[in-house]
Amino acid sequence: MVSISSDLLQTWIISLLWPLTRILGVIAAAPIFSHKSIPQRVKLGLGIMLTLIIVPTLPPLPQFEIFSFQGLLILVQQLIIGLAIGFSMRLVFAAVDLAGQLIGMSMGIGFASFFDPQTRGQSTALNQFLVILAMLIFLSLDGHLLIVTAVANSFITMPIALGGSGIDPMKIAMWGETIFSVGLLLALPAVAALLITNMALGILTKTAPQLNMFGIGFPITLSIGFLVLALSLPGMLKPIENFIEKGASNMAQVAVPNSAVPNSTLPVSESAASGK
Repeated sequence: MVSISSDLLQTWIISLLWPLTRILGVIAAAPIFSHKSIPQRVKLGLGIMLTLIIVPTLPPLPQFEIFSFQGLLILVQQLIIGLAIGFSMRLVFAAVDLAGQLIGMSMGIGFASFFDPQTRGQSTALNQFLVILAMLIFLSLDGHLLIVTAVANSFITMPIALGGSGIDPMKIAMWGETIFSVGLLLALPAVAALLITNMALGILTKTAPQLNMFGIGFPITLSIGFLVLALSLPGMLKPIENFIEKGASNMAQVAVPNSAVPNSTLPVSESAASGK
């Protein structure tokens, strides 16, 4: 009869539970994987499958009781690391969503909004169109494989251990700043064209007050908005691709501990001090 000791059973549980927590954190925050249309069972099954593949390559894990303070601290740490990795790529789609929001508000279709279960907020059809376009570009660049690769590499650069997570919140916050710059860059052609259109309609209102500008201006802004958007869609491809690649690079850098930063990236004063 095969007997299994409690220590061996605990080793098996922690070797599966801690990596699974980090991977499920990524799945909960990363685009495509976290979509509401994917059933929870599929997400859990994907997380378990990836965990079973990655576990044999992991270094020895710290031996703590599962329900001890140290064990729970490691569990929370792995969840934070996974959420940070997935959130870094999620910001790419937030920038595209912002571009759609700016264009839609300038066109005047902002009032035709509906509840988006993915973002749990108000969204327009134009937002959804640009986000779906970004998802297709993301899949064409094998973005889902980039996320899996970043998770697997994170166990090497940031092994499971009791201590600082190595996540730099300031780095994630600075990466979040690009949401506004990239979103404005994508929406700039349509917003500029619609601004000129609204200025022309304003001048026409002053010169001919008897005209029904709501009945005339609304179709004009819609037509010009869709026309400029159709002309600018081919030009959006390269910026979105570059932003996705930058997001993948940042996703990999988030999982690097602060102590692993090379000396060449230090400020000049610190490099000079270390040279002394």
